[in-house]
Amino acid sequence: MSFEAVIGLEVHAQLLTKSKIFCGCSTQFGSSPNSQTCPVCLGMPGVLPVLNKKVVEYAIMLGLATNCTINRNSYFARKNYFYPDLPKGYQISQYELPICSDGYIMIKTKEGEKRIGITRIHMEEDAGKLIHEGAHSLVDLNRTGTPLLEIVSEPDMRTPEEAVSYLKELRQILLYLGICDGNMEEGSFRCDANVSVRRKGDTKFGTKTELKNINSFRFIQKALEYEIERQIDIIESGGKIIQETRLFDSSKGITISMRSKEEAHDYRYFPEPDLMPIFVDEVHIKKIKESLPELPYEKRQRFKDQYNIPEYDIEILTNERDISDFFEKCVSLYNNPKTLSNFFMTEIMKELNERKCGILETKLTPGNVVEIFKLLDEDKINYNGAKTILPKIIETGKSPSVLIEEMGLVQISDTSALESIVMDVLRNNKKELKEYLSGKDKLFAFFVGQVMKRTSGKANPKILQDLLKEKLSKISIDEVDNL
Repeated sequence: MSFEAVIGLEVHAQLLTKSKIFCGCSTQFGSSPNSQTCPVCLGMPGVLPVLNKKVVEYAIMLGLATNCTINRNSYFARKNYFYPDLPKGYQISQYELPICSDGYIMIKTKEGEKRIGITRIHMEEDAGKLIHEGAHSLVDLNRTGTPLLEIVSEPDMRTPEEAVSYLKELRQILLYLGICDGNMEEGSFRCDANVSVRRKGDTKFGTKTELKNINSFRFIQKALEYEIERQIDIIESGGKIIQETRLFDSSKGITISMRSKEEAHDYRYFPEPDLMPIFVDEVHIKKIKESLPELPYEKRQRFKDQYNIPEYDIEILTNERDISDFFEKCVSLYNNPKTLSNFFMTEIMKELNERKCGILETKLTPGNVVEIFKLLDEDKINYNGAKTILPKIIETGKSPSVLIEEMGLVQISDTSALESIVMDVLRNNKKELKEYLSGKDKLFAFFVGQVMKRTSGKANPKILQDLLKEKLSKISIDEVDNL
């Protein structure tokens, strides 16, 4: 009998606030160790935390964007455990009453759309960071107190592909809201996975293992694939799954045991006595709801209805809010979505990927992009010329009209000028000309290429092809030698 996996994910998203959740220290990444700390985030005796209002607003934003119930009453709790990067000996988090609960997001699967439940979203503070150097471990407490949202899914995913699809959708929502930068390498978007297997048709969950702190979509997929196969192999060989925490070794592509259930912590949660309960009124929730941007799912649907472009193009163009906004500004100036979409997919995205930058980090503007197409429409430039000037526009911000003059890319549309070059190409390639006239039609492209080479790619393709067809139709094989 075949097996199926049961996967639930716990995601920690670091919030883009300027200060920490309970003090005024900076959250800037990459500062020198222990330079962004104060008595509050260092856990000194006698200090009191003060809640950052922006963290609450960001939590509500994500809750609304993921169809959660916003709980008007919630409170913080102390999660007690001892570790060198946790100076207070406890973490301030939320436990019994989180700020958001009972939500969902829709993901794409091979079988169509699927609803993935979200159990809860709660606020908490991050711990510090251990830096291991040889036999020593150093502690950097800059990250201590950085605000996090923990998003806990229902165990609704059945394949690694569904898990990755869920994570990508959740990350995209966070990016659209502008509350998290989604940087997995820097740890601002990180994931733990709970995974078990059971025989298809069973309703009871199997014994689960937890995979900790995986920092890329590719590694998440590989870790889940390995762990699912490992558990199936154990069950089929008559063994039992041990409930444990495991780590993914990306160099070997395997998961390894970190600690068993017997070593798991009893966190002894109790209400945080130094913070008041949180009360959110309906007026505030409504105000935040009205401020939400168009979300990825809604934008994809609208692009499909409004622009009639391929689904693959829609996925790429709406992946980042900056790209989708830029594209729509272009469409508003040049109402040809399909043509613009093709140019974005084949040229602009390639340039951005090679530079590893966002579109707003370049000097490209919607006006420049539209000007390229107006030059194409006016036959002042051909597509090769458009591709040639694009990198220069990105780097300098210069007008396409100025660049085609400076770079000598103005398209040759003068029939008399092209006629002279065409005839010269035919005279210098008599062997190929005879073969063409004998029925080898594919050589037509050869002649086009030769003219393009002579004109440095500046010949107007349509005029060239029409002219070449006309000239070839008037030449017989007997006349070739006398050209």
